[in-house]
Amino acid sequence: MTILVFDSGIGGLTVLRETRVLMPSVHFTYVADDKAFPYGDWDEDVLLTHVVDLFGQLIERFNPNLAIIACNTASTLALAGLRETYPDLPFVGTVPAIKPAAERTQSGLVSVLATPGTVKRDYTRDLITSFAERCEVNLVGSKNLAAIAEAYISGAAVDESEILKEIRPCFIEDENRRTDIIVLACTHYPFLANLFRKLAPWPVDWLDPAEAIARHALSLSEKGGLLSTSGSGEQNHREDVALFTSGNPEFAIRRLQTGFGLKVL
Repeated sequence: MTILVFDSGIGGLTVLRETRVLMPSVHFTYVADDKAFPYGDWDEDVLLTHVVDLFGQLIERFNPNLAIIACNTASTLALAGLRETYPDLPFVGTVPAIKPAAERTQSGLVSVLATPGTVKRDYTRDLITSFAERCEVNLVGSKNLAAIAEAYISGAAVDESEILKEIRPCFIEDENRRTDIIVLACTHYPFLANLFRKLAPWPVDWLDPAEAIARHALSLSEKGGLLSTSGSGEQNHREDVALFTSGNPEFAIRRLQTGFGLKVL
């Protein structure tokens, strides 16, 4: 079985890491659309066409059994179009973890830290209406955090004051209540989680959806007969690979991919 994990950059490695734990017998192909990064700078209609067309090429080349869209921006925009265009390929999307946040919050104050594109999508607001009507959900769209995360996980120095500036709007105080859960609605952000905890004005639960995405992928694979439960514990003997659409990832990125056991094509 081959699973294709797709992201605009290398943030989707957080999802790949969790999915590998649950499905060690699977062969993974990681695709970073770094030529088009960041997606937040694109017109929505143009980006939708780009992602759908790109997937046609990826399906033809890698013939995956399942695809994980490890990107909130791409999922909230293009998931429906991908499923409609390629109905024979199961897709697992990445959407803001608003439902579990609403179930866990004690204060009723929840923030969603995302890209501006994810924040403004009707999909995100529909999730709030469906699952978090009893909560006060604060949507925070950061223009810079994804790029900061890309730099950070590539080994570059980052300015902590810039990170604090991006996360500070997530923290709301209302009389005796404080924000107690922040949803990380971009797969790049968990790589900065330790810095978030260090810089936070007070302790909160930083909700990373990667594990839930991995469980969904496993469930869908088993239900579709793609992966037997008995075989899920066997080690994958095929080398997992990574593809960068730019064709020329930086040396630091190559080192990072190697650290994840991926051969860069």
